[in-house]
Amino acid sequence: MSVKSKSGRIFDLPTPEEESAIQVGIAQDPDTYEVTDAEFRKLKRVGRPPAAATKERVTIRLSREVVTTFRASGPGWQTRLDAALKEWLDTHHQS
Repeated sequence: MSVKSKSGRIFDLPTPEEESAIQVGIAQDPDTYEVTDAEFRKLKRVGRPPAAATKERVTIRLSREVVTTFRASGPGWQTRLDAALKEWLDTHHQS
């Protein structure tokens, strides 16, 4: 059976016979075991922790000069661009 991912890629799933052979191989591997529900709940999430204040994803068209300059400043350029826009708001925002 084939399934299509969100990106459009098509994957062939193992047949029931192939899946059975895979499971037998896993069961025979001394270095592999199935995690219990209790063990699974104890696992810690890997990766960046969820942000306290999330940002909104938008599409925006900026001049090439602005993007090139901020990108050239290295990693974190989008955060610095956001900070520059916030600074502009502080000086131009009218209540």
